[in-house]
Amino acid sequence: MAKVRIYELAKELNVPSKKLIELLNEEFSVKVKNHMSAIEDEDADLIKELLGGNKEGNNEDDEEEKPKKAGKKSNKDDKEKDNSGVITMNSETITVKEISEKLDKSFAEVIKELMLIGVMASVNQEINFEIAEKLANKFDVELVKEEKEEEEDIEEILKEDESEENLVKRYPIVTVMGHVDHGKTSLLDSIRKSAVTSTEAGGITQHIGAYKVPVNGEFVTFLDTPGHAAFTAMRARGAQVTDVVILVVAADDGIMPQTKEAISHCKAAGVPIIVAINKIDRPGANIDKVKQELTEYELIPEDWGGDTVCVPVSAHTKEGIDDLLEMLVLSSEMLELKADPTRKAKGTVVEAKLDKGRGSVATLLVQNGTLRVGDSIVVGSTYGRIRAMFNDKRQKIKSAGPSTPVEILGLSEVPEAGDKFYQVKDEKTAREIANKRKEKLRDEYLQSTHKVSLEDLYNQIQEGTVKELGLIVKADVQGSVEALKQSLEKLSTEEVKVRVIHGGVGAVNETDVTLATASNAIILGFNVRPDNNALAASEKEEVEIKTYRVIYDAIDDIKSAMIGMLEPEYRENVIGNAEVRKVYKISSVGTIAGAYVQNGKLARNSSVRVIRDGIVIFESELASLKRFKDDAKEVAQGYECGFSVEKFNDLKEGDVIEAYVMEEIKKDKL
Repeated sequence: MAKVRIYELAKELNVPSKKLIELLNEEFSVKVKNHMSAIEDEDADLIKELLGGNKEGNNEDDEEEKPKKAGKKSNKDDKEKDNSGVITMNSETITVKEISEKLDKSFAEVIKELMLIGVMASVNQEINFEIAEKLANKFDVELVKEEKEEEEDIEEILKEDESEENLVKRYPIVTVMGHVDHGKTSLLDSIRKSAVTSTEAGGITQHIGAYKVPVNGEFVTFLDTPGHAAFTAMRARGAQVTDVVILVVAADDGIMPQTKEAISHCKAAGVPIIVAINKIDRPGANIDKVKQELTEYELIPEDWGGDTVCVPVSAHTKEGIDDLLEMLVLSSEMLELKADPTRKAKGTVVEAKLDKGRGSVATLLVQNGTLRVGDSIVVGSTYGRIRAMFNDKRQKIKSAGPSTPVEILGLSEVPEAGDKFYQVKDEKTAREIANKRKEKLRDEYLQSTHKVSLEDLYNQIQEGTVKELGLIVKADVQGSVEALKQSLEKLSTEEVKVRVIHGGVGAVNETDVTLATASNAIILGFNVRPDNNALAASEKEEVEIKTYRVIYDAIDDIKSAMIGMLEPEYRENVIGNAEVRKVYKISSVGTIAGAYVQNGKLARNSSVRVIRDGIVIFESELASLKRFKDDAKEVAQGYECGFSVEKFNDLKEGDVIEAYVMEEIKKDKL
């Protein structure tokens, strides 16, 4: 509206609009007062309209508008008596409309005062606290900034739903915990009749999963947590959201370090434990030995006079599975688990990742209330409105009650695994809470110093040039990011502190390299690869990018570099990459890919990795390489070729094949 009035006034006064706008400052009111008498009545009314609102609104003879304003003044007098001329502001910014309502003034009066202090703002425009404070002082009102923690805001939003009259029985949430390779996932497979282990690298679970399984006429939600020590945080998160823990101990192996950690997490969370003594079909199985070791951790078996349920089972032969489920249901009934499905939903993020086709995908465990498609939620520093929801079988569903794991779409960013989520009344509220939380995360970046690499890290520590090692971690899923972060930061010593300044999901990109440059950091990639732009930027900025498929190697490399023992014998040299343009399936040969070499070259003797959406899905060697119908020793950049990958037939259009060779180098003396 203001722009239209300025244009009309400029036209009436026959002056350029730009020149008139320049007069709208503190000097403008003086000039208007000095020349008001020389301006015709109609033009004077236009100026008054610009400075003080429309002519009719300020007409004292207007009988229709005046009662409303009179009423407002009366309310204002009451407010001033009640509030002693003090108003509050609970955010960093406020719109002109909102401050007008708080001051109980018309929009025209507020906009006029803003002009006089040199601020041009429309009704819906936001102003900061400093400007709002000056404006309030003009009306002899004190403006106070109200500090309020966002967590308190959330609890206040959900407080009305805390009544106990709608509580009903809910299904138990069970976490399967234990040492690596003790058969946790295989045991769960026996219960839910699936083969999760076949999809994990090396048969080891490296991501957390949630499954809803029918057991004896009811449902039980199972959480399968990884067993390696690096995933302590993930197991801890499982214990915090669970009702009962199944602790898996191999009968032929006994209590191991990660089993001890799992017991500690369960005790800290106050969660009942059922011990599943697995692999009793193995020749070296010794059930009594396992029970004896359990007593050392205050877990006394029932048949030895204690209260810990111990069930001998075999995930391979299915022996004892029914007994385990029976004890699980019995333990759950004793807990008398209840929830209110009518309230607003809240729960925990089990896992989160970035999907190229679907965007941010998060696995949520609803712990109370009912989550529905279309609901707005806030998750840590991100937020969103649920566009679609899937159960653990990837079937679309419209709602999810307590103790139900779901996969959702619609979040603005990938949340942190383990974050709490809350349903709020609308997306605006969710965005405001998320933005407040995000502001607190903006101070975590390091200042630029000089470039660092693992090879010369120890020398720089000795020289005193490195006091803090910054790392940027990128992985295929959020759980792996958190696990790497926890493990690497534990390596800090008195001489140097290891700090993960950023962790994210997806391929290493140019933004990561830029951050590493500014923060003097090293980039670690777990199950992901850098894209072409990231590689070019890293060479230009001399930023080191290390990629790994096994988490042990990443931890060992950082540890060795810190103590001066990193003496690499081989170095990976990427010689080129090609994009698959066409795929041909030949029954007698397998899958043949037609590809275009984008960078470098493909060589017959090179190793290759298949990259899909920035994530490494397979590593092998070239089985064949051809140019047209002839075998080729190598194919250079800009040429087309055909090839097949050894022991891999699942090539798809759009896949990137990265060729590399391992070069032997001289050992450095650090």
